[in-house]
Amino acid sequence: MEETFISSKPCAKEEEIIDLNQITLRSFNLSDLDDVMVWQTDEKVAKFWGEPYTSKDQGINFIENIESEYLLQCKAICHNDHVIGCIKLFSSSLHDKSRYKCAEIGYVLASKYWGKGIATCAVKQMVMVTFAFSEFSYLERLEALVDVDNVGSQRVLEKVGFQKEGVLRKYVFFKGKSRDMIMFSLLSTDIQL
Repeated sequence: MEETFISSKPCAKEEEIIDLNQITLRSFNLSDLDDVMVWQTDEKVAKFWGEPYTSKDQGINFIENIESEYLLQCKAICHNDHVIGCIKLFSSSLHDKSRYKCAEIGYVLASKYWGKGIATCAVKQMVMVTFAFSEFSYLERLEALVDVDNVGSQRVLEKVGFQKEGVLRKYVFFKGKSRDMIMFSLLSTDIQL
């Protein structure tokens, strides 16, 4: 089934039509540096992701170490083979054996591509099609923590089938202040593979 999303948001110029069949996940390469720097230097992205990069050395370090930083998977989100974001699947089970069957999912997307269905498409690929419950068949639960102000990301998770479990008050200290986070989860029994 071919999915194409056309944003209904008003815009001064014609909105780019994105064919979601062209959204792929793959490993990062050093040749992706310029693409990575676009979203890693974007202040809008940094609001929920971290501090924006100020040098290409930071981008190189990200690309060279991203795979080893996460225990399960980290993939580039690509449109026509250009990296427009990243999606990661990680687990704290090395430090907490009671959480062996649980992993966390996180993602980031260049702001130019927000509101086009791309993050939803990438999360679906990571969760249902390619990796999470098939490649890591021991997993029973995926979690996602989302800032209470990040409404777009909350919608992404709901569209994929994650359940909102509740608000974790003052759960993280980020950018100089304590932030409330919303816990979402998806169980292996919630979806049909």
